[in-house]
Amino acid sequence: MTTTRWELLDQAYEALREAVAGVPADRWDRPTPCAQWNVTQVLRHAAGDQLAYAARLTGGPGPAEDPFAPSATLAGPPEALLDPALAAAAAAFAGVTPGEGEVAVPLPPFSVPAGTAVGAAALDAAVHAWDIAVATGRPHALTDALAASLRPAADALAEPLRGFAYGPVFTLPPGADDGAAARLLAFLGRDPGWSAPAV
Repeated sequence: MTTTRWELLDQAYEALREAVAGVPADRWDRPTPCAQWNVTQVLRHAAGDQLAYAARLTGGPGPAEDPFAPSATLAGPPEALLDPALAAAAAAFAGVTPGEGEVAVPLPPFSVPAGTAVGAAALDAAVHAWDIAVATGRPHALTDALAASLRPAADALAEPLRGFAYGPVFTLPPGADDGAAARLLAFLGRDPGWSAPAV
């Protein structure tokens, strides 16, 4: 497993690996908090996003399909899709220096400080790990501590992408969990209490 010099990114990638590894064989077509996508599509989107980060950082090849129009089928084992994408992104981010002021990213504003670029890639991986875990009825790794570390990137980048990559802010109902993870998910347009319909 390729790792980066960025603990936050390594933690988010591990969360995504664990979520994907835990998907039961009969649940890849289950609905997810991303209303238009099933579990397979979220995986393909998440892998494509990381390849897009790697491509922007290195000039190498990007995803083979539009991450925002992912296929609903898997041609092989899920790790055969995910592992190369995470390895490429991890290797690319390993070359990013802390404190670097201009780092290329695949979405507006297309160039951000190093910490924000890393946070953006980690945010993408960790939140889609949550999507996959809750869609398949499994525990997720989006702790309050991880969410708090991801929030600065969300604050910096979510609004320009609102309505495209992120939905409207979800209003937490009175008495709902208001920890850092729930607040982050709500800020990104997700219902933190979402659960998959019964099979």
